Amino acid sequence: MALNEPTVERQPSKRHHDGDEDRLAQFGYKQELKRDWGLAHNFGVSFSIISVITGITTLFSYGLNTGGPAVMSVGWILVSFFTLLVAIAMAEIVSAIPTSGGPYFWAAMLAPPRWSPFAAWLTGWYNLLGQVAVTTGISFGLANLIPTAITVKNPDFTPTPRVTIGIYAAILFSHALVNTFGVRTLRVLNNISILLHSAGITAICITVLAKAPSHQPASFVFGHFRDGTGVDGVDGWGVRASNVYVAVCGALLSQYTLTGFDASAHLSEETKKASWSAPVGVVSSVGFSALFGFFVLMAFLFSVQDFDRVLDSQYGQPVLQILVDVAGEDGALGLFTLIMVCVWHCGLFSMTSNSRMMFAFARDGGIHPFFHKVDARFRSPTRAVWLSATLSFILALPSLGSSVAFAAATSIATIGLYLSYGLPILIGLICHRSFTAMKGPFNLHALSRPIATAACLWIGFITVVFCLPTANPVTSETFNYTAVAVGVLSILAVGSWVVWAHRWFTGPSAEVAEALRLGVDLMEPGALEGREKNI
Repeated sequence: MALNEPTVERQPSKRHHDGDEDRLAQFGYKQELKRDWGLAHNFGVSFSIISVITGITTLFSYGLNTGGPAVMSVGWILVSFFTLLVAIAMAEIVSAIPTSGGPYFWAAMLAPPRWSPFAAWLTGWYNLLGQVAVTTGISFGLANLIPTAITVKNPDFTPTPRVTIGIYAAILFSHALVNTFGVRTLRVLNNISILLHSAGITAICITVLAKAPSHQPASFVFGHFRDGTGVDGVDGWGVRASNVYVAVCGALLSQYTLTGFDASAHLSEETKKASWSAPVGVVSSVGFSALFGFFVLMAFLFSVQDFDRVLDSQYGQPVLQILVDVAGEDGALGLFTLIMVCVWHCGLFSMTSNSRMMFAFARDGGIHPFFHKVDARFRSPTRAVWLSATLSFILALPSLGSSVAFAAATSIATIGLYLSYGLPILIGLICHRSFTAMKGPFNLHALSRPIATAACLWIGFITVVFCLPTANPVTSETFNYTAVAVGVLSILAVGSWVVWAHRWFTGPSAEVAEALRLGVDLMEPGALEGREKNI
């Protein structure tokens, strides 16, 4: 919306979130999405997308083979600490710039005018890739869990890649269908999801610990290292490189799980008191998920009855094997079904966040404006919803011919999202003076730069680590295609910018960015011009 367009007269006394709409108007946008989410709903979306039970269950086998219990437990603590620093640094930016665009919009507002469009373009495409990949990782993970559960009572059933893809397509379709019906349906399901991810998973963990015939010692949970990265009898990376190499690669389980908390930012245009609720949603979702995930990991690891049987489970799913050993087949199926319902909700809200990002990116010209459309009846960006579903389906197609496609999708999701988190944090660190003028109620003050520095260093570290091969020997089937995917996207994003996008993509309004840098209210007539004259 252009700033000189007429606005609809409103009744401030009757609408408690007029301040949010006025803040959005300062960014040059009108209120198109329905703003009726509270702090609890905003937190709930990120908490549901992080969904520790989803990441832990779908990557538990990867964790056991890439470092084992020691890396899974100790690695969770270390990764949680650094991820919380990233979340805190990001929350300070969310408070200053609460819009659905999220990272790409922040990058545009924080960068110097000359580099603002390019910063928005590059960050937007990293965020888009990460959003699509994380939706793929979650929903494709569920598509693998469902046939696995079927094999418990039907051992002769053998799921083929085509069957898994078919289940995956059905899951994506269900997510897109629910997202199409808009905010009211999502808000109800959000409340259910919070209950499932808190009380439901707590009940699972207590049940597992209580019914386990025996428990592993702490030395096993925190000290047992395993290098299962070798394929077909070949030595693993612990022999070819070092155990440290295996350990840092094994951190993917923790880092992938603690991903997607930018959803609180993408839902900010639908959240009341967004300048405070959205940043609190970012930080609290990571903090609670870190504590909750540690509890889940401890429950599963301490309840392992036979480590070798869990590793080589007849079901091909170590968490399911732990549940069967503890509660029997019938009890395990009940507990595993609850886990799968949680994973379904996780994928649902991942698509919600993804579609909001695409809606905002289309609004600023990053992708075709066709996708900047809100359904008048359901107040949902339906075109962006179905674009998200389509792209997520396409990204999973390599699984038909690669045994490591799922791990690659999780790596792409992790790197893509964290690069999009890190770029605006880095820009805010470099251009700290202009960032200070924009800050909202969530303000780190003297801790701002140290925390931002630590966050950027951590993101740089994991970007390198998760591009490394995790299976030895490296073949066409075991190659980590993360580096290829991220590299190709980087080349295409930079190349398209140099060749043609720089001619037309301006990103968010330059006038809005300048007003934010100068700390003035653009809705106040003459404020920007007066401030510029005084500089």
